[in-house]
Order: sequence, then C-alpha cells, then structure tokens
Amino acid sequence: MRHKSFEEMTCAIAQTLNQVGEWWSLLLIRDALHGLTRFDEFQQSMGISPNSLTRRLSELCDRGLLERRRYQERPPRDEYVLTDRGRDLRPVIEALGAWGRRHVTGKKAAVRLRDDETGAEVDPVLVDRHTGRRLDGEGFHYAATRVAHPVKRSRLPKV
Repeated sequence: MRHKSFEEMTCAIAQTLNQVGEWWSLLLIRDALHGLTRFDEFQQSMGISPNSLTRRLSELCDRGLLERRRYQERPPRDEYVLTDRGRDLRPVIEALGAWGRRHVTGKKAAVRLRDDETGAEVDPVLVDRHTGRRLDGEGFHYAATRVAHPVKRSRLPKV
C-alpha cells in the first residue's frame, strides 16, 4: 500500500519518513544492521514475499541506504550492504527498539546491542551533543523556524 508523499513538507521527520518509506524498510535496515546481506536471509528473517522484498530492496538502494553488490556471476547473485547513509539510521533503529522494549514487549527482544569492550547490553539514550544532557528530561522546548507550517508558527516560540 502506497502512502501519501511527504515531499512538500518542510519537516525533517516527514522528509526522513519519505526516504525510509514503509515499516518494512526499517525492518530491512534493522536486519542489515544485524549483518544480513543476502536476499534469502532477508526473506527468511521477515517472511516477506519475493516480489515485495525485491521492490523494497530496490527502493532502499535507489535512496542510497543500501548498496547492491554482485557476489556471484553464475547465476547472478547480489548482496545488499548498508551505505554510510543507511548506517546512520542505527541510532533511530536502536531508539525504536528501546521504546518498544520499554512500552510494548516487556523488555523482551530477540537481538540486543552489546558493548564490544564490556559485553554489557547497551541502553540507548538521546543526548544533546553540546551539553550531554538527555533530551527526554526537562529544560528543552520546540521553536518554529521561518519554514515551519503557519499553524506551528502561531503555536510555538520563534527561533
């Protein structure tokens, strides 16, 4: 099912959703972050039809999130490898997973991110790069820029 395009919106979240597409796409990025690269691996992991998987992998390649690489000539076989742009979605995927473990699955998860040095499970938080303060606490507010929708400019303080 195709959704409305967010191309005309000036919101970074809407533009990002336009790039990553449907929820299947985020699951493909998740699986690529987990090390899966081959068509059959993605298909087995997600139980998606071959036609749907082909279309979604092509879209992610077209958007620069995955790169198609030939690993076998006869018969021709490709693998799908994350680009830098695709790897940059890791914090987003981890934040969604943390939220899901906290609010949906009761801390259950099939795959967990672990620290290479300590082996400890990672508990991701979003912090401000300049102050190191967590963004889920007090002391932050949204402010409208000049390109914000008029309804938001009327509601939010201006930058």
